[in-house]
Amino acid sequence: MSQKGKIIRISGPVVIADGMKGAKMFDVVRVGELGLVGEVIRLQGEKATIQVYEDTTGLKPGDIVVNTNEALQVELGPGLLSSIFDGIQRPLTVLREKSGDFISRGLVAPALDRTKKWYFEATKKVGDKVSDGEIVGVVQETPIVEHKIMVPPGVRGEIKQISSGEFTVEDVFGEISTQEGVHELRLATKWRVRVPRPIIRKLPPTTPLITGQRILDTFFPVAKGGTAAIPGPFGSGKTVTQQQLAKWADAKVVVYVGCGERGNEMTEVLKTFPELEDPRTKRPLMERTILVANTSNMPVAAREASIYTGITMAEYYRDMGYDVALMADSTSRWAEALREISGRLEEMPGEEGYPAYLGKRLAEFYERAGRVVVLSPEERIGSVTVVGAVSPPGGDLSEPVSQNTLRVTRVFWALDASLASRRHFPAINWLTSYSLYAESLSSWYAENVAQDWPQLRAQALEILQKEAELQDIVQLVGYDALPETEKGVLDVARMIREDYLQQSAFDEVDTYTSVKKQYLMLKTILEFGNRSADAIKKGAQASQIANLPVKSKISRLKWTPEEMIEPLIKEIQTEMDAQFGELLAALVVS
Repeated sequence: MSQKGKIIRISGPVVIADGMKGAKMFDVVRVGELGLVGEVIRLQGEKATIQVYEDTTGLKPGDIVVNTNEALQVELGPGLLSSIFDGIQRPLTVLREKSGDFISRGLVAPALDRTKKWYFEATKKVGDKVSDGEIVGVVQETPIVEHKIMVPPGVRGEIKQISSGEFTVEDVFGEISTQEGVHELRLATKWRVRVPRPIIRKLPPTTPLITGQRILDTFFPVAKGGTAAIPGPFGSGKTVTQQQLAKWADAKVVVYVGCGERGNEMTEVLKTFPELEDPRTKRPLMERTILVANTSNMPVAAREASIYTGITMAEYYRDMGYDVALMADSTSRWAEALREISGRLEEMPGEEGYPAYLGKRLAEFYERAGRVVVLSPEERIGSVTVVGAVSPPGGDLSEPVSQNTLRVTRVFWALDASLASRRHFPAINWLTSYSLYAESLSSWYAENVAQDWPQLRAQALEILQKEAELQDIVQLVGYDALPETEKGVLDVARMIREDYLQQSAFDEVDTYTSVKKQYLMLKTILEFGNRSADAIKKGAQASQIANLPVKSKISRLKWTPEEMIEPLIKEIQTEMDAQFGELLAALVVS
């Protein structure tokens, strides 16, 4: 039975109601005449503090508050993919049909279409014993993704009735006889967003999430089930980098949470994603994508919920045995929502006004990532990889959100405004970025790409580090005053930067580079570097080496299609042999 209380105080999105006897923490309530959606976040006797997920303009003391006695939940079932939701999983396309371009307050629509029929094919039969997490049938949700219907967590027993056929998400297609009674099976289930879905155990991060972005895959890889942070100032390319990851990362399902981003940025995402083509299947990318849009002009409290909504849907597809990538853009806006609500609650502020529990909330969110053995009698493995963008004011990485994020994530892709202003994209600074997965993934690269991959990576990073040290000297004495060996180091470092690390998201060929092509490109550049160092030791000038025709051929490797790369590499090897041979022969003669 629902309890009714009355509003006694309103402070922005925070409302205090009296007479809420029996209310529990995180109960969903309906506030005022319009029935605005809210959630209980504090209880003191019969007084409940509620954060409202919609604009509270027009509410007044005395208005009724009705408790639904249910926690904030998301619907999970066929129809999630290709959908665009707001922060509390209301389908934006349906809301638009009901209220036009501006969403009416109090408007509620089910997340999943109640009228659409899905063809369910049962994989179990009457009499089979099943336990929680076990797959009982499949639905072809999109041409790319097969949706597996699982026994809900906590349900075990014998199948009493099950049938294949066309069903809506609310129709009963089967029954399980349990110790507690009969449990009806439907295509859709619900799950509380703040509670992680259960698993059997987490696995070590030993497989990389291949992104096709050279600086990420080669130097700062993220593992499947890993966590990564992309902090960077305005205009440094956070959103483009995340969109590249969403498009190219080898994840089966992508969940993109636009949390508090500017409306024009989110509009661009919503317009471009439906038009993107999945490069592997040549089908629309939206067929394996879920978008959660919660822009900066939407109510601030819904921002806080949007992150949990996104990761709960990601965990659901992980439980089917899929690799899922979750892009959160940006967790800074989410933290700002926490700060605003904390201020309204008159809590003791922590550093820069953020609540003292900011670090705990961030850790709880990122800990839901992982490569896991899912809850199921059969050994099924799935993963959720979380990539969170951070937007520190003025690019200051010492601020609390960046620092707390770095404490819990294991990959740090540091976007640099100075690189972006030089038109070097992706503008990820190779000197300040790091990946704590690099060592555990090196054996995968050695087995699946090449034995010498870890050595090439280390050598390239060493050259870039040496370049940074030499740049200080160049500032003082100029390039021409350097010894020839150090000029050679600078020239090779420039090749790594311009011919390897720079990558155009808008070039048809350069936008994605396979791991094999990455290896061949880097090996060729470093081989050129080794030969030039050897030639300089024998008396050659750095300027002579810089003028070798083969150098321009190496610079064109990134624009060479995958199928043509190996013949071109062989050609370059032959030309390197000939041109360095001629150079050294000329030195002997002179």
